[in-house]
Amino acid sequence: MSDRKIFDKHVVIVGGGAGGLELATRLGRKYSRKGLLVTLVDEDPTHIWKPLLHEVATGSLDPGIDELSYRAQARSARFKFQIGRLESIDRTQKTLNLAAVKGIDGEVVLPVRTLNYDYLVLAVGSQTHDFGIEGVRNHCAFLDNRYQAERFHHHLLEAWLRASSVSEGHLRIAIVGAGATGVELSAEIFNTAKELSAYGLSKLNRSQLEVTLIEAGPRILVALPERLSSAAHFELEKLGVKIKTSTQVASVTATHLITQSGEEIQADLKVWAAGIKAPDLLKTLDGLEVNGRNQLVVHPDLRTTLDPCIFAIGDCAACLMPDGKSLVPPRAQAAHQMASFVYKHFRKVLEGTEVPAYQYKDYGSMVSLSQYSTVGSLMGNLSKGSMMVEGRIARIVYVSLYRLHQLALYGFFKTALVTLVDRINRVIRPRLKLH
Repeated sequence: MSDRKIFDKHVVIVGGGAGGLELATRLGRKYSRKGLLVTLVDEDPTHIWKPLLHEVATGSLDPGIDELSYRAQARSARFKFQIGRLESIDRTQKTLNLAAVKGIDGEVVLPVRTLNYDYLVLAVGSQTHDFGIEGVRNHCAFLDNRYQAERFHHHLLEAWLRASSVSEGHLRIAIVGAGATGVELSAEIFNTAKELSAYGLSKLNRSQLEVTLIEAGPRILVALPERLSSAAHFELEKLGVKIKTSTQVASVTATHLITQSGEEIQADLKVWAAGIKAPDLLKTLDGLEVNGRNQLVVHPDLRTTLDPCIFAIGDCAACLMPDGKSLVPPRAQAAHQMASFVYKHFRKVLEGTEVPAYQYKDYGSMVSLSQYSTVGSLMGNLSKGSMMVEGRIARIVYVSLYRLHQLALYGFFKTALVTLVDRINRVIRPRLKLH
């Protein structure tokens, strides 16, 4: 098949997270000069890697340094970018509608727009699931995006200042959900407390900072082997985190979390990280099949079950594992793998030939306890069964996951330069965001 037959096709990718942005970048670089038009749609102007949001929330990372402009990336990788929120699709006409974009004063700066597509890739990620528990939406912070993380950061600093201004003041923070986000956030809070004290901005000592981590399951970090879960549990308690496992929250008020057993846990700040679901919007997309968590049900080749021209990747895709029983887990590595799969086989999509089945490869999980420790397991092709790692080696692997994401976006030489600049920034000036 000649390259001319690829011309005049348009692929629209909705969602600029790890999977969507990587796919747009790689397709643009390979196919734009062969006539394929690639458009990325996202409601935000910049990208930040979602696993870093807990660092944004505590101020350990300034998103102004680590964010990536979609427009700059589009220019570099030869794809188009449209800012806007997906509102609806018409599968018969092969169009999608983007909601109007409003400015800070509420005025419309971009009207409702309609885009035509030949192929559509939905990579809209996931959001925190409150399970309908009373008070969660009104009284808990979420860390689904940069703006929520920055909002929590401001509340955190304000709460610290208030507690520091009172004799024998206390700051009580409760985090619901002891997966990677909850565990990493709880450790990072103590690192931030240490930095604030060094700056003279906090008079609180460690005994006045109370961080409670609440988990409905029997242990924290259920995705990791039990020994590593226990190691992380030990490190968190050594920092001062109070861990409550087998504890389900029944309701939340402005000042307390109430468990199903009737216990009241006082908290000045409350973070909900206890589960995820795909956006509710997916239930309304012209009849596409979704599961109970709003994920789009896909065939093994990642095409949606009711439309072969629409793909779903990342957290929003309900893709069965080879055992036919469980789903591919909603992890950054899965989004990266799915994006790589679609990119690798996209010529077959354009040619109309058969695309093989996607197979998830579990390379393990890594959890960073800020500067104090890192634990994880390496699995899949890296070892027979699994290999548990801790300390410096685990930290290197944890950081390498982010470098792989950067490598897909920037290429080798720019990633090496970005890594060097990042290391210089960490050495010559502190990165704690204090405003």
